[in-house]
Amino acid sequence: MLPEFTDQGLLPPGDYEMSLDELRRSILVKQSSIRAPTWDEHWRLQLVQNLSVLCHQLWRVGIDQIFVDGSFAEEKDHPNDIDGYFVCDAHQFISGKLERELNLLDPHKIWTWDPASRRPYRGYPKRQLPMWHQYRVELYAHFGQPSGIEDEFGHPLEFPAAFRRTRFGNHPKGILKIGGAK
Repeated sequence: MLPEFTDQGLLPPGDYEMSLDELRRSILVKQSSIRAPTWDEHWRLQLVQNLSVLCHQLWRVGIDQIFVDGSFAEEKDHPNDIDGYFVCDAHQFISGKLERELNLLDPHKIWTWDPASRRPYRGYPKRQLPMWHQYRVELYAHFGQPSGIEDEFGHPLEFPAAFRRTRFGNHPKGILKIGGAK
């Protein structure tokens, strides 16, 4: 079970391992009488379904460490998307083997992190990856490289550290580990 959100609307610091079924039944999806009536359970459930598609593809190629957060893991009525990362072998990623294997599994061929593949989306200042356009989920490979996010002192953070802090204010927060190839 997930703990209640903090006063800042975040999961308390920590790694919370959940199956996709547990996630569907969690406070991150289910409407609660405590929350505002604008809590978008239907949208959150759709995001989990989309995440499920990508997790199953990652599991099929042998990746089992998948972490997610972003506005989805916050007390936000209608999150924009789900953000996350997965742990993989550097050679598998750099060689392009991982991208090829994943695109053999995905009917939309969305697995790429090439900046040239990013496209605009109305109302969003940032150009988005194909996986975001199709699934509203962005998952990044982690193999020890910096994330492109800096700490409060300007030092580059790797994904594990970057995803456990808020982007603005640098507050510690919890993250989900999606467990089990189910």
